[in-house]
Amino acid sequence: MSLRGFHIVFIIVTTLLSLFLVGWAFFLAPVSAGLMRTLLMVAGIVGSIGFPIYGVYFYRKARKLIL
Repeated sequence: MSLRGFHIVFIIVTTLLSLFLVGWAFFLAPVSAGLMRTLLMVAGIVGSIGFPIYGVYFYRKARKLIL
């Protein structure tokens, strides 16, 4: 697997982990966690949106590279 392929797989895995974090914070985190629960949910949502955007940007850029 090339470095480019590994990078794309890594972006997919981090996106899935961000989605898992949102699900955990919403459904399974203790209510007593309060602010931390909210911060984790926001971080997961930002990652779930940001990583795929970066992944598309990287894929388009990497396609043009000749390695």
